[in-house]
Amino acid sequence: MRPAPPPALAALLLLALPAAHAAYFGLTGREVLTPFAGLGTAAAPAQGGAHLKQCDLLKLSRRQKQLCRREPGLAETLQDAAHLSLLECQFQFRQERWNCSLEGRTGLLKRGFKETAFLYAVSAAALTHTLARACSAGRMERCTCDDSPGLESRQAWQWGVCGDNLKYSTKFLSNFLGPKRGSKDLRARADAHNTNVGIKAVKSGLRTTCKCHGVSGSCAVRTCWKQLSPFRETGQALKLRYDSAVKVSSATNEALGRLELWAPARLDGPAKGLAPRPGDLVYMEDSPSFCQPSKYSPGTAGRVCSREASCSSLCCGRGYDTQSRLVAFSCHCQVQWCCYVECQQCVQEELLYTCKP
Repeated sequence: MRPAPPPALAALLLLALPAAHAAYFGLTGREVLTPFAGLGTAAAPAQGGAHLKQCDLLKLSRRQKQLCRREPGLAETLQDAAHLSLLECQFQFRQERWNCSLEGRTGLLKRGFKETAFLYAVSAAALTHTLARACSAGRMERCTCDDSPGLESRQAWQWGVCGDNLKYSTKFLSNFLGPKRGSKDLRARADAHNTNVGIKAVKSGLRTTCKCHGVSGSCAVRTCWKQLSPFRETGQALKLRYDSAVKVSSATNEALGRLELWAPARLDGPAKGLAPRPGDLVYMEDSPSFCQPSKYSPGTAGRVCSREASCSSLCCGRGYDTQSRLVAFSCHCQVQWCCYVECQQCVQEELLYTCKP
């Protein structure tokens, strides 16, 4: 077993979620997914001793704690990013054998699986997204709205709405993660590559949003701002890249004198191997099946599945149990005068399928 890598983004976001919070939210991989209520709100950052105490509770390196203590609002933003990345990961893998459970996460981060690559990418994306949103929401003291739209005709635009500050977010993230590890470490290069894939996925979702102002709906004046796309879209893009992830090894670039990621040649591909593209997720080891409990996952026993879509794969050939339950729901709803809807309560039978041990 290789030793655990030094503190990096995916490990940082896992450790940034204190044990008390994990227990409170019951994040086991089997819970119902709900949005994290704290994201995007304009709550004022903690001040004074409260802010310093929050930074001390996070399992960060000494340098990162110093940066945290100088940035009121950062501790809450790190926790928000941890929740966001976890919920999105669990949503994207809800129908797969590995469902992004916290159980086994530490062991997974020590390996070079496809799932490890996704964790680095989604964690980087979540922190980039959350920092940019925290700036525009007034939750960080040292940054505000994005003020650099970079349009060809800035004089034609009136920027009156607070945009998501992606420029500050990416700059701060680079500083917070610190200098890159040595180029002789294949795992370090793969982690850095996957981190950049996550950051670029957020950047690609930056859009210009405008509102028109004028008589009778004319667009005499436009108010425009930069806005990030919903994080669900970023998660979907990263999941597609996980599905087509590239297995890599290392090769020495003699011209540059450093180690480079290299994808070996395949039977259906070019005769020579190629370097992975900037948008490819990369991994080094084939993943386990995740069917049985291990140090990487709790297995699939007891997981709810769809008989038509996922039971065959999710249950790993062990079969599934069928349970019948009655579910109540509102039906035959009618609008009554004045101003309320009246419904009846109906009951229907529902079949629930769970994987056998």
